[in-house]
Amino acid sequence: MKIKDITDYLETIAPLSYQESYDNSGLIVGDKNAPVKKVLITLDCIEEVVDEAIKEKCQLIIAHHPIVFGGLKKLNGKNYVERVVIKTIKNNIAIYAIHTNYDNVLEGVNSKICERLGLVDCEILLPKKQLLKKLYTFIPVAHHELVTKAVFEAGAGYIGNYSATSFNVKGTGTFKGNEKSNPVLGKKGVLEKVDEIKFETIFPAHLEQQVITALLRTHPYEEVAYDIVSLDNYYSKVGSGMVGNLKKPMDELTFLKSVKKNLKTDSIRYTKLLGKQISRVAVCGGAGRSLLNNAIGAKADIFITGDFKYHDFFDADGKIVVADVGHYESEQFTKDLLLQHLLEKFPIIAARISTVNTNPIKYL
Repeated sequence: MKIKDITDYLETIAPLSYQESYDNSGLIVGDKNAPVKKVLITLDCIEEVVDEAIKEKCQLIIAHHPIVFGGLKKLNGKNYVERVVIKTIKNNIAIYAIHTNYDNVLEGVNSKICERLGLVDCEILLPKKQLLKKLYTFIPVAHHELVTKAVFEAGAGYIGNYSATSFNVKGTGTFKGNEKSNPVLGKKGVLEKVDEIKFETIFPAHLEQQVITALLRTHPYEEVAYDIVSLDNYYSKVGSGMVGNLKKPMDELTFLKSVKKNLKTDSIRYTKLLGKQISRVAVCGGAGRSLLNNAIGAKADIFITGDFKYHDFFDADGKIVVADVGHYESEQFTKDLLLQHLLEKFPIIAARISTVNTNPIKYL
């Protein structure tokens, strides 16, 4: 197995195009064509994790947070980032980061938090725009089923819980081939009229190449007419944070105690309790301050996240309870999710979670 086999699979779950503009997800160190037998999973790729990878003879470290976030101008070991990169290169260990793209997918980081908290009916808190495209094409009636089946299998036609969604209308297509043409239907030099079906469907933008490949592979025409249109629609499966419901409402303090237990955090900082039941819960792994108004807009009773600053807590303004459980604490179960995803695809791979607690924050 090659590193590329693993990273390509992870990118079907969390495409790199879903990461935020400031992020640096992907293969940071290493050769994608290098062989891999052992994988180490961590939240942060620090020096102790690299030492563990060396000891365990791992060829690949998969981390949630990118070790290289900004640019590296020098590699002389003056800080931990440079020392990690140097040590992994010397020991032929690759580093792959799966960060905000993993945050932003429906079955990613935030879904694991929701699972730990026992939430149901979960959905993306702030869906992203401009991630969908629409395909329009024209297919001879006799080939309609073959072509559309291939396009759907390539990943088109999904809307929410529905697959193979499309719109089809019959019409007449015309064409006249020149002397260099080789028409499947009719004769060159003759104006032909063919019964066709106008077919339209949507697809995630990152699948464009494989959708078009499927279309061209199965469409009978020498020259296939099609249009691709970028959409401004929200994509319900991709975006920041999540919101869901408790199976049964709980009073605020009881729920906060359950959060502390289920997220295995030593401390929770929270705003003034509002004296009502907790039923609807918004979450965001890591730093979620930017989603506070979205949580309020989603009518959540509480917003669970990390990295809230002192003045940020005032912005709850009596409309919602904010609970800061810590950055590491909110994302620590990402490691379990990554292991689960890897073993589902590669059940015989030697993948394990690092034993190093990479949380830089300690509590008394």
